Amino acid sequence: MSAVAGAVVAPRLGLRGWLRWIWRQLTSMRTALLLLMLLAVAAVPGSVLPQRAQSPERVAQYLRENPGTGRWLDRFSLFDVYAGPWFAAIYLLLFISLVGCIIPRIGVHARAVRAAPPRVPRQFERFPVHESLTVDASPEEVIDAAVRALRGPWRALPRFRVRAGEGPGETRTIAAERGYLRETGNLVFHVALVGLLIAVAAGQFFSYRGQAIVVEGHGFANAVVDYDTFQPGTGFQPTSLVPFSLTLEKFTARFTTTGQPRDFQADVRVREPGRAEAGGTIRVNEPLLVGGAKVYLQGNGYAPNIEVRDAAGKLAFAGPVPFLPQDTVYTSRGVIKVPDVSTGQQLGFVGFLLPTAVVDTSGARSVYPQPLSPLLVLSVFTGDLGLDSGVPQNVYQLDSSRMKRLVGADGKPVTLFIEPGQTVQLPDGRGSLTFTALPRYVALDLRRDPALPWILVFALAALAGVTVSLFTPRRRLWVRVHRVDGRTVVAAAALARGDDLGLSAEVERVLVAIRGTGSAESSADGPTATA
Repeated sequence: MSAVAGAVVAPRLGLRGWLRWIWRQLTSMRTALLLLMLLAVAAVPGSVLPQRAQSPERVAQYLRENPGTGRWLDRFSLFDVYAGPWFAAIYLLLFISLVGCIIPRIGVHARAVRAAPPRVPRQFERFPVHESLTVDASPEEVIDAAVRALRGPWRALPRFRVRAGEGPGETRTIAAERGYLRETGNLVFHVALVGLLIAVAAGQFFSYRGQAIVVEGHGFANAVVDYDTFQPGTGFQPTSLVPFSLTLEKFTARFTTTGQPRDFQADVRVREPGRAEAGGTIRVNEPLLVGGAKVYLQGNGYAPNIEVRDAAGKLAFAGPVPFLPQDTVYTSRGVIKVPDVSTGQQLGFVGFLLPTAVVDTSGARSVYPQPLSPLLVLSVFTGDLGLDSGVPQNVYQLDSSRMKRLVGADGKPVTLFIEPGQTVQLPDGRGSLTFTALPRYVALDLRRDPALPWILVFALAALAGVTVSLFTPRRRLWVRVHRVDGRTVVAAAALARGDDLGLSAEVERVLVAIRGTGSAESSADGPTATA
């Protein structure tokens, strides 16, 4: 500060001063906590709005339905939150803040651990806990008993770090301190948090996740083109996929008599490079590990095997068609699209599969999830399926905007009721449809995240560090011993960092060990503890 003509002028910080100030603000614990909270808030849009990496069709639908709002949301990367520049900036600033906060504290803590306990103060009466007593034992015996009580039974892990010394005259002293693990646990927690951030970032970079539907008797190859949906990490390379394959041999579903699920089990055959073909089982919450990926059983249903022939008897469509369950009794909805028809008019079928069908005056419905009396109920459409428009379509939905529903001679819409093994003729001589079999399918969820073990390690380390930090008391204890009239006078005092209800008991434990060296008399005042 300087005074010129009565005015006070503050010195200029300069570029270096401003940079130092910004660095200190960024690396403060307050800023780290603020950034951690900001990161949690920034992740909220990722769970509220559809994300392009996971559901591109939902993002496209949102943009079509909300062109104005959607354009602004997309401009701020709210459909790609975790890949957005602002989210990455918060993540990076949090990382820098934690590292800049931790490194100096590690050095300070290392010096504190190597340093000797603080010297013995002159006046014990000013401490919240203090006591004195007189014993017949010699000062050496008192010192040895106090040191043993402070260090505890394990020399490798002493209760207190102890320094015995000498005071003025014939006075002997002990300075002891414990609780360094409190700061160690705090540092472990913060280091583990940094490791957790790195592991999560690495997982997002190298991981992948995909979903695939596999029908009984059919297989799946671990290639991007074989997935129904696929979400790669930022640094994912298709060549990193292990070229394994699996075949669903059998799927078993068990239900109670009331239709409640009891167990789902998928029996598969797995083929991996360099290994013999082997069997495997996938259950709910019991994934199969293959090719570095975990294969989860995500869902199941029925996939009626359908054959459609045109008017000339030529096969136009054949294969299983997955139907999606809509309720607990597996009333399943599905769509069959037949683009290759000799008449030039494409066919579309929309309807339901009823595993255990009951048909009465109120209509057809399913009453049990197992296929005791399966029935396929379909409506028939003809026209343009829109497959040549170039716009991706949902295989479980039929775009009927360019199609018309077939009607019978009575003018009513045609509805087909088909049982397994049955063939029905389509209206107007458009061919036939055969329900050949009813296999089951499973919906598999494949995930590979090489960072998961590290995430677990760092999470456990953070939990252990914060536990140690919370439950380790930081205490200092001093003992002074001197001879008066042939007897040994012992005075003890203790100090804790913060409130410590066990501080008086710690002093009393040491004094009990000292009393064991000979007859003792406490001071007239007795032990004193003040809040």
